[in-house]
Amino acid sequence: MAGHSQFKNIMHRKGAQDKKRAGLFAKLGRELTVSAKIGGADPDSNIRLRAAITAARSNNMPKDNIERAIKKGAGAGEGEDYEDIRYEGYAPGGVAVIVEALTDNRNRTASEIRSAFNKHGGNLAETGAVSFMFSRAGEITYPAGAAAAEAMFEAALEAGAMDVESDASSHLVSCEPDELHAVAGALEARFGAAESTKLVWRPQSTIPLDEETAATVLKLLDALDDSDDVQSIAANFEIDEDILSRLTA
Repeated sequence: MAGHSQFKNIMHRKGAQDKKRAGLFAKLGRELTVSAKIGGADPDSNIRLRAAITAARSNNMPKDNIERAIKKGAGAGEGEDYEDIRYEGYAPGGVAVIVEALTDNRNRTASEIRSAFNKHGGNLAETGAVSFMFSRAGEITYPAGAAAAEAMFEAALEAGAMDVESDASSHLVSCEPDELHAVAGALEARFGAAESTKLVWRPQSTIPLDEETAATVLKLLDALDDSDDVQSIAANFEIDEDILSRLTA
């Protein structure tokens, strides 16, 4: 959990920069479209779409953009045909990386992912090469102000969650993947909509990195995230707080 939480914190620190990227709304819109196409346009019965809407709103995506993306997905067969693809590889220092993408062109996406790995000292591997080093989990995030830590913990466990981590900024609820819908629904009924609801890859162990290797790994993650097709990235590294502060200053 320590490695996963630290990686989440790194992404949070970079969040202000990520929001300025021109491709952010494209990624959010793509997820909205695919979610609506797969599970329908009603967020009450489509937890993936509900999570996508929450993410879009939290990133200040205009309401018209959100509605347009959902309608595009609900219009069965219209527009691009996106598919979920997972890529696995190694970053410098032996760090295992999982990249999840939504693409309408496998060749383009594979080329972009491979190029990012190659340019930053990593290498793309076969599917399954590193995923055994991670566990799949459901993750629900609430702002700290949504509830007291004890109240969130009790409600989450009652709903079927495995664990809750609370700090000054948020509550991170963990559950089995197939329990995500039920746990998220129970918590939403009590505390309102979550900041995010998603499936994640969590490293079973982490690799500590020195400053030079850490800098290169973060550059690789940035390069991967620059692709409009990439939706999420997981990695099993750990960076000392002092080093992290310098690298993300």
